Amino acid sequence: MKIILFDIDGTLIKAGGAGTRGLNKAIKELCGVDKICGKFSLQGSTDKENFTTAFKQACGKKPTAKQFRELELKYIGFLPAEVKKSLKSKNYSKLNGVEKLLVLLSKRKDVLVGLGTGNLKEGAFIKLEPSGLRKYFAFGGYGCDSHIRSEVLMKAVERAGKMLRTEIRPADVYVVGDTHLDVAAAKAAGYHSAGVMDGFGDPKLLERSGSELLVKDFSDLTPWLIWLGLEKDSKGVRRGTYICPDSPIEHAHYGRTGMDLNDIDAGISELRALKRKATK
Repeated sequence: MKIILFDIDGTLIKAGGAGTRGLNKAIKELCGVDKICGKFSLQGSTDKENFTTAFKQACGKKPTAKQFRELELKYIGFLPAEVKKSLKSKNYSKLNGVEKLLVLLSKRKDVLVGLGTGNLKEGAFIKLEPSGLRKYFAFGGYGCDSHIRSEVLMKAVERAGKMLRTEIRPADVYVVGDTHLDVAAAKAAGYHSAGVMDGFGDPKLLERSGSELLVKDFSDLTPWLIWLGLEKDSKGVRRGTYICPDSPIEHAHYGRTGMDLNDIDAGISELRALKRKATK
């Protein structure tokens, strides 16, 4: 069974800055500071981390547990209206082709699709609701689980294991995100990683992240299905090649030598052919 985890913002949907506006309003109401999110980057971090940073920037200290909970509640209170504003201004959208991929995956019995997002669980569902995509996700890991992104992913996998009543191997987990931090979190947990370029992440950082797959969006499902091991490539691309490396060792080997396993296999075959020719 393959476990596929999707980030939300910039990977499944673009909510037109609804989360940023909601947090700005929550901080202004609590601390009296306007547009606090303009002072730091939210992309790729969990809500726990972003809320703590926002409060510290505005108030000069970390929030107590009570203050943090109050901030969460205010944010969740503001978020639905901000999502509606994005919809009204036509700044809310689904990533190109993502629903087609989710429909395809939902029909398979060998995959289980979940969320691996830094959003609070309630905030995640509020953002997803207008897209109609929520129904495809049976479980998830959320920003309320941890401020560390890799732990969020591992919590999602733990929940998947409980649903399936089995232990999930890291090699069977695939993480899809739009920032280099999503890729780093997947690697830290020992999972496969893929990056979406048409999200909110810095393209240069994504390109240097070492993700196994890096594509603009989901308009062409073929590379996604090959990466997931659900479809064979007509040109012979297979797992264990540089395009779909199975381990960091293969990735490092390619970086140093410019050779993937196909090149090595071809070289060995040539050597064997030469040896047979020489002994005749």
